[in-house]
Amino acid sequence: MTTKILLDESKLPARWYNVVPDLPAPPPPPLHPGTREPLGPDDLAPLFPMDLIAQEVSGDRYVDIPEEVREVYRLWRPTPLIRAHRLERALGTPARIYVKYEGVSPVGSHKPNTAVPQAFYNARQGVRRLTTETGAGQWGSALAFACAQFSLDCEVWMVRASYDQKPYRRSMMRLYGAQVHASPSPITSSGAKVLADDPDSPGSLGIAISEAVESATPEDTRYALGSVLNHVLMHQTVIGEEALEQLALAGDVPDLIVGCTGGGSNFAGLFFPFLREKLAGNMNPDIRAVEPAACPSFTRGRYAYDFGDTAGFTPLLKMHTLGHDFVPDPIHAGGLRYHGMAPLLSHMYDLNLFEAEARHQRECFEAGVLFARTEGIVPAPEPTHALAAAIAEARRCAESGEPKVILTALCGHGHLDMAAYDRYLSGRMEDHTLPQSRLDEALANLP
Repeated sequence: MTTKILLDESKLPARWYNVVPDLPAPPPPPLHPGTREPLGPDDLAPLFPMDLIAQEVSGDRYVDIPEEVREVYRLWRPTPLIRAHRLERALGTPARIYVKYEGVSPVGSHKPNTAVPQAFYNARQGVRRLTTETGAGQWGSALAFACAQFSLDCEVWMVRASYDQKPYRRSMMRLYGAQVHASPSPITSSGAKVLADDPDSPGSLGIAISEAVESATPEDTRYALGSVLNHVLMHQTVIGEEALEQLALAGDVPDLIVGCTGGGSNFAGLFFPFLREKLAGNMNPDIRAVEPAACPSFTRGRYAYDFGDTAGFTPLLKMHTLGHDFVPDPIHAGGLRYHGMAPLLSHMYDLNLFEAEARHQRECFEAGVLFARTEGIVPAPEPTHALAAAIAEARRCAESGEPKVILTALCGHGHLDMAAYDRYLSGRMEDHTLPQSRLDEALANLP
């Protein structure tokens, strides 16, 4: 009975997969916030190096991974695919549950899959400093780690709710050499404006993005983003490419692929290569995104052009959005508290290429606890959303007798999230229901 399906380092993917050429219709372009015309490369140059801009708009199906990036990837990749035998027995299900485990990376999540190439391309262009935002701290930790690998300075704006909830995430960033600020902060004009209106603001990823973009103005500084943009999603496809090979070794083909979504990079990285095979007629899995009920951009947001940040510094992106002014409740899945979904995923959802659902955090933590007690791995709060959906499907299989193959990505471990688990286990965790009036208010301010 095989539990871990492993690939040799020689099987490390040599290319990232770009899904755009395989879509039935091209995605809408980002727009300049002033002219409302499609962005050109020169418009993005103040924020990103030209290599990443080229990847953002690439029409190539595959992009070669530089050897310098693959050298760092080898510290943890390929990652294991785990057959969750004990969870299956606990559920009494005939379903076969596979988990692609990204928590083996140096920072404990999938985020270095894009942080490393972003740091590499910036360093190659002569950039000396990167700024960014972070929600739960996983992206900030990943970029701090990646910057250390390529001798770059790193400055991180961490959403205040997570800054307070997850002190050891910020400790990890500082360990790797990053400077970390709670957001909103008084040291940027956008942060100071938020604090003037609400001194006790819990912050949001939109606010933190505004601060990071504002601070990326020096000539030797660029901005790095951990999700949402096309090149970020493409970098994450190493997850799905490995999982394809590993499932083939197991002799299985997925019936359901499920992933958690905030900005969408982990979900995209898992399912894009499988969607390629589905579109080619080689398999036919259902694909499902799972988001928090407190921040439901897919299931309750509007598909419209909106700013990626609160202050309106970023280009206009067509995405499923709750409104750039939306400040979500401080749920413990800090990485899923973004007001908008990746434009590419939003376009694909609009094309009905996958489905989406929203779940409350207590149900998700219940799934995380069950997974920890059966499989031994403590999941980060974010992937517990996908686990909750996978477990619900496996229970349906127990009733129907269907031996479905379920694939999900455990995008990070929860070793630095124990305060959240303590809150759940002590019965103090609350579910947050988003009132329609609050959503209407935020959507009223779309540009």
